[in-house]
Amino acid sequence: MLGSELFGRLSAGHEVTGKDTDDFDIVSEEACRRVISDVEPDVVINAAAYTDVDGSEKDRDLCFAVNADGVRNVALACRPARIKIVHFSTDYVFDGMKLAPYLEEDLCRPLNVYGEAKLAGEKNLQRYSEHYLLIRTAWLYGKQGKNFVKTIMTKAREVGRLEIVDDQRGSPTYVKDLTAAVERLLTGRHTGIFHVTNRGACSWYEFTLKIISYAGISDVSIMPINSGQIKRPAARPLNSTLNCSRFIEATGKTMRFWQLALRDYMTRERMTGGD
Repeated sequence: MLGSELFGRLSAGHEVTGKDTDDFDIVSEEACRRVISDVEPDVVINAAAYTDVDGSEKDRDLCFAVNADGVRNVALACRPARIKIVHFSTDYVFDGMKLAPYLEEDLCRPLNVYGEAKLAGEKNLQRYSEHYLLIRTAWLYGKQGKNFVKTIMTKAREVGRLEIVDDQRGSPTYVKDLTAAVERLLTGRHTGIFHVTNRGACSWYEFTLKIISYAGISDVSIMPINSGQIKRPAARPLNSTLNCSRFIEATGKTMRFWQLALRDYMTRERMTGGD
């Protein structure tokens, strides 16, 4: 989802080479060295990740291999030539106990294996690279791949009744807006850690209400529930909203409110025949 959107946007003004799982294995240090040596890039953008939050609880080794060891392998491969690395992390590195949006320097204390692995990836990036851009984002959705918006649309049509968590808050982020933000940060030659999400925050329940409203679906029942009413292998932070002030100060740009971004996404999907 993220990689394909980045490739499409950045290709318009840059020479971009895309690599996927069929081209090399990010878990292999030798494979990472080979592919980066062959391309000789100025910037490496790592959009690879194992993102199954609940699955990570059962498959800890795979989660850490991709989200932590893979980052180390990329950083080591880029280190000799001081190649800049753009890497993506998650709001799930925080425990959700803070009442206000999280700042980049706030203490990371993940609640689940996925968050632990992503935090380990952050530490590997900072340890092995001196020239990086680390972007934490959240609740991504877009044209490619699976995402919450597509899942809700499908279930609403097939089931007609939804029970959605109302005590976890975050910022839904349209991958199209995220990639535009990445381009701004790259153009400005920024480095370090940045939080980047669409503006505003909501619960998964509130997010669902907007999805159903914008889709024009009226024959579905949506019930709010709390996290304790569902049994999920991985714990989630109750508040994973990110403070994006650093991005605004660095670029002079603000992100769209999540409601406007969602409406844009759903309009585009209808026009192109997507969900």
